[in-house]
Amino acid sequence: MKFKNLFNLSDEKNISFMSSILAIICGLLFGLLILLVSKPSHALGGFAMIVQGGFTDGIKGIGQVLYIATPIIMTGLSVGFAFKTGLFNIGASGQFTMGAFAAIWIGVKLPIQPAFLHCLLALVCAILAGAAWAFIPGFLKAFFNVNEVISSIMMNYIGMYAVNIMIKNSVYDRVKNQSKAVMATANLGKAGLDKIFPGTSINVGILIAIFSVILIHILLNKTVFGYELKACGQNSFASRYAGINAKKNIILSMLIAGGLAGLGGALLYLANSGKYLQVLDIIAPEGFSGISVALLGLSSPIGILFAGLFIAHITVGGYNMQLFDFAPEVIDMIIAAIVYCGALSLLFKHLIYKFIKNKKKAADNPAKKEEV
Repeated sequence: MKFKNLFNLSDEKNISFMSSILAIICGLLFGLLILLVSKPSHALGGFAMIVQGGFTDGIKGIGQVLYIATPIIMTGLSVGFAFKTGLFNIGASGQFTMGAFAAIWIGVKLPIQPAFLHCLLALVCAILAGAAWAFIPGFLKAFFNVNEVISSIMMNYIGMYAVNIMIKNSVYDRVKNQSKAVMATANLGKAGLDKIFPGTSINVGILIAIFSVILIHILLNKTVFGYELKACGQNSFASRYAGINAKKNIILSMLIAGGLAGLGGALLYLANSGKYLQVLDIIAPEGFSGISVALLGLSSPIGILFAGLFIAHITVGGYNMQLFDFAPEVIDMIIAAIVYCGALSLLFKHLIYKFIKNKKKAADNPAKKEEV
């Protein structure tokens, strides 16, 4: 295939993809530099572990990648969906935590048969809890023009402390300072995935996450409702002139984003993997990981899916770096570097455009090239 067909100036998707790849490469190189400075003799081995990620442990490692990726794909979808509609949802952590608590409360307090109904009710309540928590910044934005970044960050802290209080008052394990274990009927099923990936905590959560990606992709790109949401995000004044109810769409966008984050919380804590909501003054890190995933995935649902898998992949690699006497927190620095470079994707896009444009000019003017 010819060069000009590979890099078509009109193909925004190709250039966006290339900018994300450049961000990842820059972040990994920065990580290698950190390893070389800290422990030069083990740097290459540690870096190899990062790159290999889940593949180091074969099928078991891949299963672990899929398990870790599930909640951050959902929070990434939450942030990315809001961003596509012109909103910056920094409150995914609070929505994630509220959804997780709602699912745990249903799983502990309400014994329901058959089992699939119990799990289904917990998932639905998690979606509703996350959506309800996102409604507040959406309402403030729509009717009072309150910046959603500020209001959603505040809701993260309110949600964290509110959940801590609600856990202590309802589903508290005093010995371990955490939520109680949910009933077996509320746990997500394995659907045979435990046989494909033995020794891991994988379950149908990853299938639900993939289904959510497909659903959001169709909603944004194949429906009138999705077109209206994106139109409001790109130009609210023109949308209002066209008869679109911008206030309603802002609220609906935040409700959907919150529901996705809340579902992510349920998928993590109903996985029967030994994960419990701790009563600690710490905001859920999955929400901020979702911002990373959304940036790397360029807010595209399909891109977010692959970005979530990549972040999970190098996270597993970060755990394996301990074999070379590196602290696993190093991987957080590398992910932060990748995200930082991802924020510079506009610069990368500009450079790629310029490079392609110069190549095209050179191809269109061979005489000038020969003269030079």
